[in-house]
Order: sequence, then C-alpha cells, then structure tokens
Amino acid sequence: MCCKAIIWLSVASVIGGLLAILGGILIPLGDKIVGDKVSKEAVIEDGTIAYENWVVTGSPVYRYFWVYEVLNPDKVLQAEVPQLRQRGPYVYLTRHLPKLNVTQHHNGTVTFWQPNEAIFQEDKSNGSEHDIFTVLNLAVAAAPDMFSSLLPLVNGFIKRSNSSLFQNRSVREILWGYRDPFLEQIPNALLPDKTTGLFYPYNGTTDGSYNVYNGKDGISQVALINRYKGERTLSYWKDDYCDMLNGSDAASFPPSVDKNKLLYFFSSEICRSIYGVFEKEYILKGIKLYRFVVPSSALASPVENPDNHCYCTEIELSRNCTAAGVLDLRSCQDGKPVFLSLPHYLYASDFLLDSVVGLKPNKEEHETYVDVEPISGFTMHFAKRLQVNIMFTPHKEIDVMSNLSSEFIFPVVWLNETAMISDESADEFIQSVTFPIKLLEIMQIVLLCVGFAVFIPCTIAIIVISCKKPKRKGSPKSEATF
Repeated sequence: MCCKAIIWLSVASVIGGLLAILGGILIPLGDKIVGDKVSKEAVIEDGTIAYENWVVTGSPVYRYFWVYEVLNPDKVLQAEVPQLRQRGPYVYLTRHLPKLNVTQHHNGTVTFWQPNEAIFQEDKSNGSEHDIFTVLNLAVAAAPDMFSSLLPLVNGFIKRSNSSLFQNRSVREILWGYRDPFLEQIPNALLPDKTTGLFYPYNGTTDGSYNVYNGKDGISQVALINRYKGERTLSYWKDDYCDMLNGSDAASFPPSVDKNKLLYFFSSEICRSIYGVFEKEYILKGIKLYRFVVPSSALASPVENPDNHCYCTEIELSRNCTAAGVLDLRSCQDGKPVFLSLPHYLYASDFLLDSVVGLKPNKEEHETYVDVEPISGFTMHFAKRLQVNIMFTPHKEIDVMSNLSSEFIFPVVWLNETAMISDESADEFIQSVTFPIKLLEIMQIVLLCVGFAVFIPCTIAIIVISCKKPKRKGSPKSEATF
C-alpha cells in the first residue's frame, strides 16, 4: 500500500510542479503577448486602434470658457483696483474634424495638419454666446506695445473712435473676433486687418504641420513630435533648452508609461513643451489610469527653477525674473502682449493675484492634468486649463491709461479644454486590451496556486512516508534441550 501511495503522490507532485512551472512561464510569455499586442495596436497606421482615435478623436473635445467681467471700469481708469467676476461657462465643440493631409513617410514618421473649428454648444453653456459683458478693450490695451513709436497718434485714434480701455462686447466677439472701431482709424499700411479677438483667426484655420513618429521603426517613440512647422526646434525663446520640442501633443504617449518619470508634451497654444508629474493612480470606467499634473515648478520663477531662465523675457513686470506663474507669449503672438497663466493665477506670484479683486485659485478646479492608460500610453481623460491675460502699463501719452494705478497682466478669459473616453470606447478598449491582460494574470495565478497547492503537500507526504521505516518482527528463539 505504501508503494502505491508513493507512486500516486509522485504523479500528483509532478503534475503540480508542471502546473507551477507553466504558471511561471506564462509570466514572461504573457508579458510578451501583451507587449506584441500593444505594439501592434499603438502604431499610427491605418487599421490600428491608435490610428482610429488619432485621425479623429474618439471622444468629443469641448472648450469651456469663462469671461472676466469688469465691474468697475470707470474707477479702474482713476487708479482703483479692478473688480472682476467670471461669467460662464460658454462651451464649444472643438477638435472634431479629422486630421488633414496625413502622409506616411519611409523614415518612420507621419505628417499631418490639425484643423480648427469651434461650434457653440448651447445646451452645455450657461447663457448665449451673444451675451454682452464689460471687458477689457483688447485693441486699446495692446496698442502701446504694438505701436510704441506712435503713441501720440494712437491717443488721437482712440479719442476719434470714442474708445476706452474697457468696452461692451459679446462672448462670441471676445473669443473669435470683431471689427474694432479704434483699429479702423489706423492706416492700412500699418494694420491691414482691423479684426481683433483672443483666438482670431481660428475657425477655418489649421495648426501645423506636425511630423510625429508612427512607431513602425520603434514603438518607444510613437506619437512623439519630430518636427513642428518643418523645424526640429522652436524659435520663440532664443535658447536651446526652452526651444526644444519634447514629447507628444498629449493625445497619446509611447506605451509602458513610467510613473516615476516626467511626462512631456507640446502645446502650440503655449508655444512651448511642458511636463506633468505623477499624482495618483485611479480607475475610470474599469480602466486603470495614471494622472500626471502640470506642477508649480513648470511655471516657477528662475529663482525657484533655474531651467525656466529662458522663459523670462521681460525684466520689469517679472520683478527682475522673480515672478512666477505667467508666460510671456509676445514672441509667438506677433508682438501682441499676450501673457499666459493657469486660471485664477494658480501658482502665480502674490502681486499678480493682488492686482485684481475676484480671483480665487483652486488646485482641483484650475490645474492642468493628463490621465494616461500606462500599458498602451493612450490618453483617456484630460483637462487643459489656461488663462489668457493682456499686459499693459500706465502711459502719460494715452489719456485712458494715464491714471492707472500700476502695470497689469490683466485676466480676460480662462478656458478648460477637456475630453473623457466614451463608454463605448472604454468597453472596446477593455475587450481588446484590458480583458486579455486580466485573463492572462488570472491564469498565471491559478496555475501557480494550484500547482504549488498540489506539489508542496504531495512532496512533503512522499518524504514523510519514505522516512517511516516499518519494524520487522524477528523469529522466536528455540530453547536448547539437554
């Protein structure tokens, strides 16, 4: 009976050992299967999951705008602090058109143009885009910077057009453009286009060209920008570091995202590459995501972050490059005094926040973040939040600016461009990527657990049985008879 038990236990032990080995083999084999699957579907080529969501976004992208209404315009002209109130949101559908002139190249890159169009979404908005508010007069505020050598003439044009530093404009006009009466006074030789607006021109225009790696020659570079407008670097900052094109456009990233590394992306609207740092891991619609947020260091002063030295292009307003939280975009906005920040001056220097009344920075509401699925590198949720400000200073030569209390980097609007993966796309991703990975993980665990659960007890039993030696009964000794 002992021999039979040892035989059956040995068979069970071998089977358990084989199951455990198979479970162990599935770990690298499963990683390879998943890696091959992801590498195939992450390539930007017709027929892949990445391409379908790259050519045109799989989920609608909306821009939420809040306009800063000026409550005391007349008093601001007499040196009082501006009182602001945000109005909105006013929502537009954007980035809904497919990429244009998509061209694959033999060097492992693809070139395209991104079309721009914004469609008002009344059902998502808190009002009509024709709502009128008292806001900063964009043309008058920018005039001293744009026509610095003609200030007496500019003052005459402002008076002749009955313009002031503030005016009543609709949301649509502020965002997308209007014919300004002050600009109408300026000769065509100096200014042929009399239309102004924060995002003018936008509708019907294109951003690009972009040239990005398609991943066919190496998935580790897929979606990373190779060239923008035909150039490998920018030319706005006159510095090799600040002019670098780093990362992707944030729509996707190379697979196997490492939460211990910075995540770089480029935005043409801020005229620079920027980065996010890992904040947390969470589940969205059944998909595990990594959240990367733009930290305060990305917009810190050169005193706090020496890497930002080349973004300081203005000495006086930046308090000798000690100010934080704003980015001077004049070099990439044709000289217009546009300064960018996070909404409500989040992470900005106190003097900027104190220059106006009505702003309340809040990290949860005003930070920029990207939520990435780490295995594929696909962006599943994001919120790009920016505030557009116009810089102007007191000018004795211009009547409406002669009594200002100080220089201003004046908030005009802030926006949140955001999108989230749809339920349908989430289910599709889970079925094609997440479910096979989970299935492999379950098989690995089951095989390892069952294998060891059989192998270890059976092996121990064999050892115990083998160590037990049965006691043999000896023959009775005969007594000698004499």
